[in-house]
Amino acid sequence: METRKVQRLGPSTLAMTLPAEWASAHNVEKGDEVSLRMGGKGTLTVLPESVQSEESEAIIYAENLDASSVERAIVAQYVLGRRIIHVEAAEGETLDSAHINAVYNAETQLMGLGVIEETPERIAIRCSVDPEDFTLDNLLERLESTGSTMRNEAIKALANSNPDLAQRALNRERQANKIFVLLLRLIFTAYQNPNLARAVGLEDGFPLIGYRSIAKNLELTADNAEDIAEISLEADDHSLSIDSSTMRRIREFTDQVDELTELAVQAAVERDYDLAIEVKELFEEIGDREHEILRDLPEMSNESLLEVREVLVSLQQTAGFAVRNSEIATNLALNEQSEHTTIQ
Repeated sequence: METRKVQRLGPSTLAMTLPAEWASAHNVEKGDEVSLRMGGKGTLTVLPESVQSEESEAIIYAENLDASSVERAIVAQYVLGRRIIHVEAAEGETLDSAHINAVYNAETQLMGLGVIEETPERIAIRCSVDPEDFTLDNLLERLESTGSTMRNEAIKALANSNPDLAQRALNRERQANKIFVLLLRLIFTAYQNPNLARAVGLEDGFPLIGYRSIAKNLELTADNAEDIAEISLEADDHSLSIDSSTMRRIREFTDQVDELTELAVQAAVERDYDLAIEVKELFEEIGDREHEILRDLPEMSNESLLEVREVLVSLQQTAGFAVRNSEIATNLALNEQSEHTTIQ
């Protein structure tokens, strides 16, 4: 860590010099303006004008990339906060159909992205998302709610032999992924520009690492719900080969998992240590539910048994992800002043 000596310039003015290496890297010269941001825990952030610009652009050269690589590169640049992304062919060449399709495939996956210019040699896409239109807390709650809806539709599809409900759950997966990737974009941009942390609902950047982990856990729970929906579509009669009492137990298990996932996110966004503890206590109550239901199953074919087990494993994994989120909520809560903690 580099230290700087604070000097007095006047009766009420203190000053320190900026590191020459930092000033050179960010093209800061005498007479330029920089922004100061006072954050929590006594931090003071200095931002050059270049960091404050939201009009960052990236160019992706498609010449040596296949279509899937171009698509992944667009998603990556979106996550990194680029406002405009160009996809270009080699000099003197035109974009082939596969690369053009990759651009439009990426556009449908990402919230707020649209083509603004297209020529045979080049396509430009722009992200119209304004960070001030969203808060990270709200997006986490939306992602949790979407995953919970998918999970309940998939379980109801199995209970009622209803493939339409299963397909509805699968269709929601795209929306869950859009919210997840948007969360990543806002987390990365808030990290790169602390001025944006307040815009997305944070007082400082400390929670960003925790929010990144929570978002990933919620994305994985949506994947688990997708797995259950696919089991419903592929199973005979779109249902499990179990009696009504066992199906009732699985639905009750699902309700308990729903409660866990919702409370864990609530504990994180509200910095509520008591809720985080409650999630762990509830998890202990259902910790062995998967094995209890499997143990009580009657004799059945290996294929039918595997289907039931896959559903229960998905539910148990989702409960585990909720506990992980509650652990992150614990760290966020105990970093702030509360009835449980005094920070000095």
